[in-house]
Amino acid sequence: MKILITGSKGFVGKNLIAELKNKGYTDILEYDVDTEPALLNQYAGKCEFIYHLAGVNRPQEEQEFMTGNYGFTVTLLETLQKYNNKAPILLTSSIQAELDNPYGHSKKAGEDLLKTYATTQGIRTMIYRLPNLFGKWARPNYNSVVATFCHNIANDQEIKINDPKAELRLAYIDDVVNEFIAAIKSKENRNPDGFCYIPKIYETTVGELAEKLGAFKSNRKTLIMPSLLADFDRALYATLLSYFPQDGFSYTLDMKRDDRGWLAEFVKSASFGQIFISKTKPGITRGNHWHHTKVEKFLVIQGQAVIKFRKIDSHELIQYHVNSDKLEVLDIPVGYTHSITNTGDTELITLFWAGETFNAEKPDTYYLEA
Repeated sequence: MKILITGSKGFVGKNLIAELKNKGYTDILEYDVDTEPALLNQYAGKCEFIYHLAGVNRPQEEQEFMTGNYGFTVTLLETLQKYNNKAPILLTSSIQAELDNPYGHSKKAGEDLLKTYATTQGIRTMIYRLPNLFGKWARPNYNSVVATFCHNIANDQEIKINDPKAELRLAYIDDVVNEFIAAIKSKENRNPDGFCYIPKIYETTVGELAEKLGAFKSNRKTLIMPSLLADFDRALYATLLSYFPQDGFSYTLDMKRDDRGWLAEFVKSASFGQIFISKTKPGITRGNHWHHTKVEKFLVIQGQAVIKFRKIDSHELIQYHVNSDKLEVLDIPVGYTHSITNTGDTELITLFWAGETFNAEKPDTYYLEA
């Protein structure tokens, strides 16, 4: 299938093209504002499906709204009619089309034009009145408040909030793209009024948005990862990370060093505890303590070790010999004192998980040799 995409270099266009290619669509005709105009004639004569994404939402002059959102639609439809092309057309409009403002007027005009064209030409059309969108590659200070907040927070710039209680209705770009690709196969979601829609919409406020993004960013210092159980939080976190500068992808951990080696905390969470990692010198033992409630997992990822267990009221010693040639996870049960000793000639690296984050006031850790 030959697919024409106008606005191909925009936020939606780039994400759509990337996923179309993932799905095996390779004959994609890309058209954007800087494309040679003559190519529109070539594309219009052979395309079999059209994503009309091109538009203007923040022009320098008000009249550019009508030129970009209505005028180019006129050009596109006239060119298709010239070649008697009956290809289905998907148009991205906006919820602003329902409002009395220049942008909304231009979007509404484009909608009405396409509806009339569809009736007279007998073609299938899909008009999506999109809410605010968010996701990777959106332009800050242009596409949405999410893009602006993500860019500023990721780059340590101030964000401005006029009304923290202002409500937001948002759609994630992956959900938008999945819906648009479904439309190729006539599986779009359509309202009784004929407009198409994105089935998954998130509702939040400007204040809640800023709070979530701030908590995600602070994870790099506190190591505390907020819950990503909700789809919105997972999508928002992924979006934020896409705005970090290329020289700011990494951050360092606090390595607590002593004569045994070092230990560093990696990730903490109220819901799943924490992960930490250690390096231990040959012959050195860590641990020799037990817990009432805290549970742990040990995983040797470099070197070899013996992990010893002893129930605190027993003399029976249990030993597990482990090495990095076989990734073997050891569950550390409560009521057992336990230790890990580097039995190799090289440094031992061990990954640990604890079922709760460390609380210095209630460490639930009691010294006792295994």
